[in-house]
Parts: sequence; structure tokens; C-alpha cells
Amino acid sequence: MSNQLELKRKKLKRGFVLSEWLLEILLVILVIAFAFCAPGFFTVGNILNILRNISFKGVIAFGMTMVIIAGEIDLSVGSMVGLSGVMTALISKNLISAGMGDGAAIAAAITITLVFAFLAGSGISVIITKYNVPSFIMTLAMLNALRGAALLASGGFPIIGYPAWFNKLGSGYIGPIPSPAILFIAVMLIMLFVMNKTPFGRSVYAVGSNKESAKLSGINVNKVKLIIFGSTWTLAAAAGIMISSQLNSGTPMAGQSWETDVISSVIIGGASLSGGAGTIRGTLVGCIFLGVLLNGMTLMNVNDYWQYVVRGLLITGAVLMNTQLRGRIMKLVAKK
Repeated sequence: MSNQLELKRKKLKRGFVLSEWLLEILLVILVIAFAFCAPGFFTVGNILNILRNISFKGVIAFGMTMVIIAGEIDLSVGSMVGLSGVMTALISKNLISAGMGDGAAIAAAITITLVFAFLAGSGISVIITKYNVPSFIMTLAMLNALRGAALLASGGFPIIGYPAWFNKLGSGYIGPIPSPAILFIAVMLIMLFVMNKTPFGRSVYAVGSNKESAKLSGINVNKVKLIIFGSTWTLAAAAGIMISSQLNSGTPMAGQSWETDVISSVIIGGASLSGGAGTIRGTLVGCIFLGVLLNGMTLMNVNDYWQYVVRGLLITGAVLMNTQLRGRIMKLVAKK
């Protein structure tokens, strides 16, 4: 009897391992399918193009992973992208006009923008935690406020005046690799270390799993959320600066609706909106999966409206898959 029970457990564990790698398996199948069906998909140029495109939103997605694991949500990151681009362009333009050198002006503008983003994100976290405001409502309000600020600061028009070399930050290459991908890879490696190897990473999971238990364990929940929101807004600002460089202007409408793709990548990667579950590895695969899917459909001339339908179905499928996986994990734990 005990041998039969042990055999069942081993089968369940094998099924669990297969489920854990299901998205990667689907990604490989998708790549193979597009290699045959989408003209020009499996070329070096297109692969690098996918890498560049996922880098901008992917940088934000790694921050969003922390937010969602902690049981919160941030709908304002797309608007921060637009505002950060406008801020960088406006500050650098004024500093250059005042006689500062191009390099120093750009460096100062980027520094000011990133510091502002961290402080603003931290401030929003204080409001959320101190006054018990749902992060959905607070960041929804910021989505509109930040976009409005970008439009007011720019007058509704792109701000031009960057030096020509600045364009290479968002459009150039470092060796064969697109420059935005360097930031993407660096952030991914840092986040992998933070979430898997540090007490802070474990605190994020603890806060998302059970906030009250985390408090009783001595975790400063408010401080954890302050760092999470501040870091996520900083990453959104970094992505905004990169896209501003690519466009060679501070465009107030840059990043519009990015929050949907960012959150989609995190959810597709296995994170739970109820908190306590999610990985940086999963978000990486989610970013690649979504990037490959959209690129392949574009190459196949799939109607944009149908692309929205496919994205919606994909998110629904990911949520259902994650729900089933968590159910199997609970059964495995119960049998132990």
C-alpha cells in the first residue's frame, strides 16, 4: 500500500515539473511554428528586433513582478514612461541652453529624472500603506495625473533638442546586441539575485503570502512596499529615457497602455494577482513569449484587432493554467 502511495506521489511530482516548464515548451513550439509560417521570422535581424522591443517593457516587468508578488498592482507605469521622457528632454534642453555641455546636461537630466521617479513612487507607497488606499485605485489615479503632467510640461507636443549621439542609447548596438537589451539583461540579473538570494526578496514573498504573518515575523511591510514601488517607478523612468532616446524626443504619449503588456508578461509568466507567487524567470519567459507572439503575428499580417483578441485569450489561458498548477501543488503538499 505504501509503495502504491509513493508511486502516485512520484507521478504527481513528475506532472508538477512538466507543468512548471509548460510555458517554455509552448514558447519553443511557437518559435518553430513562426519559423515556418512567418516570412523572415527566423533571421538574425528579426531576433535582435524582438530582443530590442521586449527590452523596454521587460525592464518595467521585472519591477512589476515584485509589485504583484507583494499582492499589489501598479497601473501608472506607462504614464511614468511618458513623463520621464519629457522630463529628461526638457531638463537637458534647458541646461544646454544655459551653457552646460551636452554630456553633462544629459547626465544631470537622467539623474534628476530617476531620483524623482524613485521618490514619487515611494511617496505613492506611503499613501497606499498609511491611508490603506487600494493600490489599484491609487495607481489608476496616477495613470491620469502623470500623463496629464507630461502633456502640460510639453504643451502636448514632442520636445526635441537632444544631441545626435544620444539616439544611440535607445537605437544603437553594443557589439551585436541592441543597447536597450544590455539594460534589460542587467536588470534581470540583478532582480534574479535580489529575489532569490537576499532577505529582501524573501520578505517580498512573505508580504504577498500573508501580510499579517510577515509583520509578526518582524518584517517592516511598509518599508518593503516603499522600496518595491520606488524601484518599479525608477525602472519605468529608465525605460522612458531609453524610448525617448530611440524617438530622439520627449514624447508625452510615449508608453501609453504599456501597463497592460507589462502586467500581461508577469501574469503569463506565472505570477498570481493574489500575491505570494511569481518568479523573475517566469516574467522573462512571459516577456519573450509575448514579444515572439506579437512579432510573428505582425509578420503574418494578422489584423491588429485579432492580435488584441489573441492577447486576451492568452492571459485567460495563463490564469487558468496557474490556477490548476497551484491546485496540484496544494494536493502534493496535502499528501505529504
